[in-house]
Amino acid sequence: MTLQYRQRSTQIFWIIIFIGSLLFSCTQKQETATTVKSPGDGSVLPFPEPSSASVAGKTLQDSKHQWRKAENHLPEDAPNIVIFMTDDAGFANPSTFGGPINTPTMDRLAKTGICYNEFHTTAMCSPTRAALLTGRNHHRVGAGQIAELASDWDGYVGKIPKSTATFAQVLSYYGYNIAAFGKWHNTPVTDLTKLGPFDRYPTGLGFDYFYGFIAGETSQYEPRLFENTIPIEPPHDPKYHLTEDMAEKAIEWLRTNQTLDPGKPFFLYFTPGAVHGPHQIFKEWADKYEGKFDEGWEALRQMTFEKQKEMGWIPEDAVLNPLAKGMQKWDDVPQSNREFQTRLMEIFAGFLEHTDVQYGKVVDEIEREDLLDNTLIIYINSDNGPSAEGMNGTISELLAQNSMPSTIDQQIKVLDKDYGGMDALGGPKLDIMYHHGWAYAGASPFQGTKLVAAHLGGTRTPMVISWPKKIKHDDKVRNQFHHVNDIAATIYDILDITPPKVVNGVEQQALDGTSMVYTFNQPDAETTKETQYFEILGSRGIYHEGWFAGTFGPRAPWSTDMSGIFNWEPENDIWELYNLTNDYSQSQNLAQENPEKLAELKVLFDEEATENHVYPIGASMYTVFFSPSELPSSPLTEWTFFEGQDRIPESMAPKFASGRSSNAVIDAEIGENAEGVLFALGGISSGFTVYMDKGFLKAEYNAMTLNRYKILSESTIPTGKVKMEVETKYDTKERMAPATVTLKVNRKQVGQGRIERSVPAAHTASETFDIGVDLGSPVSLDYYYRAPFRFNGQINQINIKYIDE
Repeated sequence: MTLQYRQRSTQIFWIIIFIGSLLFSCTQKQETATTVKSPGDGSVLPFPEPSSASVAGKTLQDSKHQWRKAENHLPEDAPNIVIFMTDDAGFANPSTFGGPINTPTMDRLAKTGICYNEFHTTAMCSPTRAALLTGRNHHRVGAGQIAELASDWDGYVGKIPKSTATFAQVLSYYGYNIAAFGKWHNTPVTDLTKLGPFDRYPTGLGFDYFYGFIAGETSQYEPRLFENTIPIEPPHDPKYHLTEDMAEKAIEWLRTNQTLDPGKPFFLYFTPGAVHGPHQIFKEWADKYEGKFDEGWEALRQMTFEKQKEMGWIPEDAVLNPLAKGMQKWDDVPQSNREFQTRLMEIFAGFLEHTDVQYGKVVDEIEREDLLDNTLIIYINSDNGPSAEGMNGTISELLAQNSMPSTIDQQIKVLDKDYGGMDALGGPKLDIMYHHGWAYAGASPFQGTKLVAAHLGGTRTPMVISWPKKIKHDDKVRNQFHHVNDIAATIYDILDITPPKVVNGVEQQALDGTSMVYTFNQPDAETTKETQYFEILGSRGIYHEGWFAGTFGPRAPWSTDMSGIFNWEPENDIWELYNLTNDYSQSQNLAQENPEKLAELKVLFDEEATENHVYPIGASMYTVFFSPSELPSSPLTEWTFFEGQDRIPESMAPKFASGRSSNAVIDAEIGENAEGVLFALGGISSGFTVYMDKGFLKAEYNAMTLNRYKILSESTIPTGKVKMEVETKYDTKERMAPATVTLKVNRKQVGQGRIERSVPAAHTASETFDIGVDLGSPVSLDYYYRAPFRFNGQINQINIKYIDE
């Protein structure tokens, strides 16, 4: 046998094997498709495609053509559905229910619908959103904490699993047009680059259209916006405000829906991210509340509590809990600081009213289209309790999250010196948050705030449901115990949808939620939800048949003291016991009086925690406190960037934070009077930028607004091709370690300066890393540094690598 013949035989053999494998693969695919074929009853989604209505002959003359019709899987009178959900608002904030802040849209819907005063969230934003959208407990869907703090334990991975389809996905298959506007915060941070993957963006989880932001917060004036999966830039317009923009986009979408597909019901998810920090609103809205909070937070709590009782919103025997241990009293606030503190609350109040008014614009449009009668509107006051994360009040909210100590006097001094005083508060140059005392006032009459899952101030929020066609208005307050995971079950019940067993080929987990439909026309009905657990950041509890047991956890959200976390032994936590049937505001701890009931509930919590992937307790804090190197972030230690690369999330970019020494080498071509950004990370509240100004090379390290460090070259940089270097060398790897920044041009040192206090972790929540431009808000305050401040030369490449790792 010749060598040529052997080679040809071998080729034929492998061709036969290849064809055989293809045939086998096709057969397997056909078999797989057959096994998940939908029976058409909704148990398997998507529904099967409708069969052809045409008859095909051998020729057109022998054939009959007729367009097939899509099957209708919804009731004939299926309602439109709208969900409004504010962020970080308090149980005692809205005027609708006795609070000091005007909420005209909530008023309007309450007068046509029904109200609930025992509705609950998870005590944190992302977990609440994940539970709402899926109808499952938050740990079951991997949302035991925000995505930025994800870890590899099942309850904390920060990814909604395919086995827990959102009700947006289900409603889409049933025939709804679906859109989301506002804050998302349920996409893994490692997926936020332009490479994706995009399957856990809103458009990958059932929404046809998305307009908003993906992160936990963003600027209301210069937001990091997305349209569907595409990063987009807002206009640089002093009249721009994000919440207004989203309301306008929602109205535009509603009009398009009515124009092009008027017979099809819609689901609109409008969760704007307001009034989460930073608190930013135009001055005229804050001025509406000028002087209304001058008596302080304790007086506000008492006034609101009395109003709540007078309106019948809370029971007559409810008790106003005292301020929590360690909280600052108004009498202890120096007179010199009081104007600052009250202005922060005035801004929050204006921000909340403004947000509610934007909801009203959407409702007005639905009414204009004559669709309001058959539109189910669910208005959830907040995704968790009011936020005490502003600590003692601040002009830079992430100071607290980075555990960077400061005093109010220091902040007021910077405010007066660099920003022109109080009028800057609420504007685009500051990321402000109010004092924890105002947050506690917003939780009246309960204990706790956002991040406290053991106390109702962190989890209980008013809810209004309006559906004029089907729900008759009455003034009876619904006091059935329910949870945000019940919304999906309620919608399925209304539409007579049996939760699917398989979606997109993936077997589905059962819902955890319970329908609330029975409460619509039976205001005094007994609660059907028997059990619900709570857990956020180690704060945890369990509700069962009117009883609640819980333990506070390792830290208070209003304190910068983190020592409790590192010395924490969860098994030694002290549990409390409350009979909520007789104690609406959770004010009387019965743990010592009824240890048997407490023991029973602790066993039940253990069962629920095991079933829902809550363990290990404390997993939500593992990466951020115990192993920061394992936080979801880029695994790289060296990057090569090119001009035009931008909107890279901070988590996936080089870290200019404590202890991460780096060297940036910039190959560029510059002309006379070169100016513009070479690279920038962060924004107006904090960040690091390297740029040219009239031929000088400059760097600025903005350490959380309070400290700005500027380094510049001794002379202008030569024109033409140059190699510029920016070395940032930290003295140590400790938190807030100082560093030396050295500027070099063509290997020659041209400037040097010090960073005396660095940022330990994240500069911002949503600002990005950009090459050749500073998108979003500007890192620098200097008058000539105007975002986007594009570089007017040419960047060939920038190499950044960590040194001394």
